[in-house]
Amino acid sequence: MVGFTRKLVRRFGYDIAPFPGGAKHWTQIISLLARHEVDCVLDVGANVGQYANAIRKNGYQGRIVSFEPLSDAHAKLTARAAGDANWDVAPRTAVGATPGETQIHVSPESDMSSILPLDANAQDRLASAHGTDMETVSMTTVADALAAHVNGQTSIFLKSDTQGFEAQVLAGIGDGWDRITGVQLELSIQPIYEGQPDHLPLLEQLAAQGLCPHLVIPGYWSRHYGRMLEYDVVCFRD
Repeated sequence: MVGFTRKLVRRFGYDIAPFPGGAKHWTQIISLLARHEVDCVLDVGANVGQYANAIRKNGYQGRIVSFEPLSDAHAKLTARAAGDANWDVAPRTAVGATPGETQIHVSPESDMSSILPLDANAQDRLASAHGTDMETVSMTTVADALAAHVNGQTSIFLKSDTQGFEAQVLAGIGDGWDRITGVQLELSIQPIYEGQPDHLPLLEQLAAQGLCPHLVIPGYWSRHYGRMLEYDVVCFRD
């Protein structure tokens, strides 16, 4: 059925790829969260709550705080989290290097929306992800999010899936690095957004904070590029 559906949507210029991390990977993530006694997950770039829902279903019972800038996705995220007393959704906001206001490029595929525009190659090769709509959103930082939303939790895990904006998310941690036990980032082997760094400088930045890769999760394979574009890395301090 999946193969038939994929062939059908490709006729209209779309493609389907699995959400990073099958059942085995989710089990491994939960094992790492437990091993490092994580009691709060900051879910940055939550979209409609796919990540938070997955870790909850696979056994993580600690606190989750989700951040999402897009109005439609934020409404769906809020509805999804409503029945979970330990899952909070922050007011609609992006997360970056400095607080303020910014604009986000709204993709027809909402999980591809980004503050950064697609580069010229991606606009051509990933046409289904290219949109022209914009939304103005407020922006906070991880440091401010820690101050505003984390009270009493001592082992914080930062997950960031912000479509090329990960460097700015890390820059906004400021003096809060000592509160971050682990990080999960979506990293690009082949950048597709303007100004997006590839994976190597971000791995070096994490290493400078003592955060080492403990798990690598294959990500989106693009038939248009003929290669994997991204992967997720989960890092902790040894």
